[in-house]
Amino acid sequence: MPRQLGDLEDAVMTRVWQWNRPVTVREVLEDLQQERSIAYTTVMTVMDNLHQKGWVRREVDGRAYRYTAVSTRAAYSAALMNEAWSQSDNPAAALVAFFGMMSAEQREALQDAVRMVSPNLTETTPGPTAETTPVNPAEPTAGAAGDDSPADDATPESGR
Repeated sequence: MPRQLGDLEDAVMTRVWQWNRPVTVREVLEDLQQERSIAYTTVMTVMDNLHQKGWVRREVDGRAYRYTAVSTRAAYSAALMNEAWSQSDNPAAALVAFFGMMSAEQREALQDAVRMVSPNLTETTPGPTAETTPVNPAEPTAGAAGDDSPADDATPESGR
């Protein structure tokens, strides 16, 4: 499980995640120097540590490395939340306390997330409706927009 990043590691990873492209130590250094005084070797060490921990991969580019994030910030945050929750001796109470700390905006984001992962949990009326019935993308829908196939089984089947 991931451990929480230190302040400088987080500052470096924030840039790698935001830029969403391979970055050099020099690029990260120049951006960090807008906020604080920091040495090239410090940033290089932090990026090497992040590579050793598996947070970034790197490729040689001339005499330097280009670093790329291995996962997203959302995945990192989710792993931290999961780790903290799994260490609780009472997971249900931990969730209730966590939900109680949320702002209205965070609760709305949680409701949106629950709807995305479990559409059937949001169904409030009995029976399927067009709004609440999940569509299985593996099953073709007859008569869908842009679908030239017939809506019924009127085409002859050969070879059966």
